[in-house]
Amino acid sequence: MIKVLDEYKTISEPSIGEYKEKGSKFLAFAYPIVEEEEAMNYVKALKKEHFKANHHCYAYRLGLEQHHFRANDDGEPSGTAGRPILGQIDSFGLTNVLVVIVRYFGGTKLGVSGLIQAYKQSAAEVLRHATIVERKVCDHYRLVFDYALMSDVMNAIKKVELEVLQQQFLETPFLDIAIRQSEVEAKLLIFRAQVLQVSLEQAATIEKIDGLELLFLRTV
Repeated sequence: MIKVLDEYKTISEPSIGEYKEKGSKFLAFAYPIVEEEEAMNYVKALKKEHFKANHHCYAYRLGLEQHHFRANDDGEPSGTAGRPILGQIDSFGLTNVLVVIVRYFGGTKLGVSGLIQAYKQSAAEVLRHATIVERKVCDHYRLVFDYALMSDVMNAIKKVELEVLQQQFLETPFLDIAIRQSEVEAKLLIFRAQVLQVSLEQAATIEKIDGLELLFLRTV
């Protein structure tokens, strides 16, 4: 059986830090993100705010599989800024995170090894100040059902301990629910069995329940 990867570590809110080396000041910013466009908007905003800075270097990693990443040196010698920043994101075991280091040059060159160390320490500093959290990936569904099934549906939701996000009881009632991604198949099977009041084996052979429709909404 293939294990579903549905948990990851990220930061809960933006964080800031600062590091100084031989007159140069490194301002560090970390942001929780979910897509590349969001990351680039933060970078653009910092370039506008710190327009007198010499460099705006950054790195981010995205996704559960952590295959989507980018490291940018913004004019620093190749590999001296973006890669050390990304290395710290990885060292903390994070994803869906952007770290931007804004450098104000202090007049003394740091050399390749000095730059690598400075950007590494700056990224580590801002991530140490960040609040690191574990996120669970959930699939959201909408249960649309006839009023005749309301009692069975509500009882099943309670017994299976499904998280209800919102509910509406107008002409056609519906409930929006969230299920942890690795538990979707098992919990939906138990839910069907509870509504139909049959065994799990019997429920596994039934794909549709009259008067009840399950609609996939999104993955969050």
